[in-house]
Amino acid sequence: MRWLLQPAARTQITHLQRIWLYALAVLTGIFLVAPTLIVIPMSFSASDYLEFPPRALSLRWYENYFSSDAWMRSTFISVRVALLSMACATIIGTAAAYGIWASRTIGRTVLFGLFALPMAVPIILLGVGSLFVFAKVGLVNTTLGLTLMHTALALPFVMIVVTAGLASYDATQEQAARSLGASRSYAFFTVTLPQIKFSVISAMLFSFFASFDEVVVAMFISTGSGATLNRRMFNALRDQVDPTIAAISTCLIAVSVLLIVLGQIFKPRQP
Repeated sequence: MRWLLQPAARTQITHLQRIWLYALAVLTGIFLVAPTLIVIPMSFSASDYLEFPPRALSLRWYENYFSSDAWMRSTFISVRVALLSMACATIIGTAAAYGIWASRTIGRTVLFGLFALPMAVPIILLGVGSLFVFAKVGLVNTTLGLTLMHTALALPFVMIVVTAGLASYDATQEQAARSLGASRSYAFFTVTLPQIKFSVISAMLFSFFASFDEVVVAMFISTGSGATLNRRMFNALRDQVDPTIAAISTCLIAVSVLLIVLGQIFKPRQP
């Protein structure tokens, strides 16, 4: 227990004085992880309904998910839209963040706020608005319509993450490249982008999850054979308590954890 009396940082605050903070962090972690610890065992239940703890173990609900044409179709739609939205949001958001960062104009804060506006507007309003607009132009229940909306929803995440990366970037490196004859675009791709690549990769992951996990907008503009995975899961919860949902949730948790772990593995280490 001697470590409790040792300094917790460069200050003279000890671990014992921070014990309340550690306890709060543990309680918060338990609160966040507890639902996951309940869903995962339920996905291996042999029962015809959700129960915890499961009385018998089975993989029948995983088999039901991977063998179902309807579930697989919705999964492929969600993955396709998420990848397209990730690509569009990353390109547009990175270009916008760089433009705002490099412009140094008076209206840069206003411009940044306009790009971040989808994060401030209630998503239910975005869903209703997209339904009315897309119904007139024939984009309801289409991949293009979902991609456009999900790109708009993911843009704020990309802007914030890339802007944070640019804030810690030394602009003199790009200026040196330009002083040697490189164009702004060439200097960006060869000097600036390699320096902020981890921020861009993180923004890609955020935009992918923002699209893949979105359900409110999908409730308005996707239905039937064009429903996303989350939309179909919501319908299954509303119409019937299907344990397949627990199996799907477990798969999504595994994918999310894997992506986060890979991101930490390839994270650049500080010297």
